[in-house]
Amino acid sequence: MDFREAVVEDIDQIQVVRNAVKENMLSNPALVSDADVKEFITNRGKGWVCEVNNSIVGFAIADLKENNIWALFIHPDYEGKGIGKHLHTLMLDWYFRVSNNKVWLGTSPNTRAEKFYRKIGWKEVGKHGDLEIKFELTISEWKKIRNMKQ
Repeated sequence: MDFREAVVEDIDQIQVVRNAVKENMLSNPALVSDADVKEFITNRGKGWVCEVNNSIVGFAIADLKENNIWALFIHPDYEGKGIGKHLHTLMLDWYFRVSNNKVWLGTSPNTRAEKFYRKIGWKEVGKHGDLEIKFELTISEWKKIRNMKQ
């Protein structure tokens, strides 16, 4: 497994992973365009990918403009291998190096993602839209989580 920063040339494979997921699926894949992904990894924030045999199997994208985690998705064939945790760590280490603002994300209830964020230490703060749970994390909470990992 190789982890690295996402580049524009990764967008096609990022979209494959995004549209392969079984939870937190897009109701319409056109809702997240290639231009959207490009904007988030080049202007609004930064992204990371995990590759196996030159194929992207997971990705994460942080958005500095809205202080949120825009995406963290793993191809279903690669779930449960620690890829999400590693991408999450890379992303949040970077985010809190460049920002002191708390970060938030939304995810569907009763999903693996919800359990993942709760287990790591994200705090539920309400709803995001009508259907998602909103979680937040501060820099001090992230430092405590990172210290427990070491």
